Amino acid sequence: MSDLIKQAKTFATSAHQRINHRRKYTKQPYEVHLKSVASLVKEVGGSEEMLAAAWLHDTVEDTPATHQDIEEAFGSRVARLVYELTDISKPSDGNRATRKALDRDHLSAASAAAQTIKLADLIDNARDICRHDENFARVYLGEMAALLEVLHKGDAELMRRARKTLRKCLDKLGISTLHPPPRLDRQGQSHSTLGFSRRRVQRLFSEAFTAKDIAEPLPSFDGDRPATGVRALMAEAGIQVAGVRDRGTVIGYMRREDLTGETCLDHSRGFSPDQQVYGDANLSEVILVLSRHDHCFVSLLNAVSGVITRTDMEKPIVRMWLFGIITMLEIRFTELIRKHWPDESWVDKCSPARLAKARALLEERQRRGAQHIELVDCLQLSDKSYLLAQDQRFLRDFGFKSKSQADQAIRAMESLRNNLAHGQSITVQDWPQIVRMSQRFFNS
Repeated sequence: MSDLIKQAKTFATSAHQRINHRRKYTKQPYEVHLKSVASLVKEVGGSEEMLAAAWLHDTVEDTPATHQDIEEAFGSRVARLVYELTDISKPSDGNRATRKALDRDHLSAASAAAQTIKLADLIDNARDICRHDENFARVYLGEMAALLEVLHKGDAELMRRARKTLRKCLDKLGISTLHPPPRLDRQGQSHSTLGFSRRRVQRLFSEAFTAKDIAEPLPSFDGDRPATGVRALMAEAGIQVAGVRDRGTVIGYMRREDLTGETCLDHSRGFSPDQQVYGDANLSEVILVLSRHDHCFVSLLNAVSGVITRTDMEKPIVRMWLFGIITMLEIRFTELIRKHWPDESWVDKCSPARLAKARALLEERQRRGAQHIELVDCLQLSDKSYLLAQDQRFLRDFGFKSKSQADQAIRAMESLRNNLAHGQSITVQDWPQIVRMSQRFFNS
């Protein structure tokens, strides 16, 4: 195994381990899947860069690492392969079928090397899903079949194996004909929160907090300016990234650390579709972009004029927005407890110590004149989640596969809430939770 592949294996394994990322059904460490994909690529003679990318193919999509992190650690060729293998769709693009179509188009234009890695990924995923989740397998296999129609540049042997795996899975499930995958709507969309429909709450959060509210102006320079001079100006001003102009129009961007050639144009990078949002995009879209890239570029009047980084997620507007989402989720938890255990029938499931604290808080609030308050309102977030995690309906509605997975997610949400409340940094330790929570809130 070459040094490049060893480094990629170590980088990917560590990135997935840091967020305790495991295979969905078996709970095995995620590197089991990465190793399987890399092994399949190796069997058909994949290059050193391909094997490195096979280990890294889910890193940007699933961990806090960005495309820039991959490029800095492994070079542009490996980074390009990882970019080709990373989904570019955003929640605002439409339902699952629409988003998958956009990602399929992205893969159809990918290199032969990237398509080969994707074939290996499909083979391993199909085996796992078909074995453990018959309902979702019917959806996934339809999406797999559509992908195989555009991965014609991939390795012929892996294409043969992928089609064989697809046929075996279809036979196992007794499926003779594949239909276009249906839209997957989450359950519970009709629930109310303090008189508001969930969709209305989501709309309010989308419209009240947008990309233009937190974006910083993107400085730009003419492409024919000397690169070293612009680098000095950017260093003096503390600017990491700037736009590159051609005849007055910003056509791309450049990073200060790259400016070593003759002109700025020599270092211009194009704006990729999944790196841009419009000014009225909600913050969930911004967070999704920043989970893949170091910079999110904001377009106003059809021109890129702003930039957002993870540092901007520390701004008061974003912190207010995140705290509001946590508050709405906690209210939702309270409603579910009332619904599933009416007349305080949940008390037998709560520990005596926790119950005593809730009763003491209820007495204090009533002493201070609080009205229309119940015992359940005085439970801590951790108490509410503990109760709900014992109910399969809650796990199903919120997309959790197990009680332990739900417990882990709630602990992370509590950590984020505490850091928000106490003015602590949230963009390092809490970043994975911010990504998961924002996507769950707007896709539920």
